[in-house]
Amino acid sequence: MRKLQGTIVSDKMNKTRVIEITRLKQHPKYKKYYKVTRRFKAHDETNEYKTGDKVVIEETRPISKEKRWKIISKI
Repeated sequence: MRKLQGTIVSDKMNKTRVIEITRLKQHPKYKKYYKVTRRFKAHDETNEYKTGDKVVIEETRPISKEKRWKIISKI
């Protein structure tokens, strides 16, 4: 299963955190690097992680309509 590192940007929902993941992508023609940002909703059963924490998330079975990730650990 895939594992990604990111930063929590929202902890307003119960048992759900929004994680923002930024990576560098290279333009195919011009070879310049630019940032691509994605946001994932991840499951946090005990509500222990807060905004600003750097975490590792892992792909899992669908938990709800948009949640397909769970938080594994804090970095």
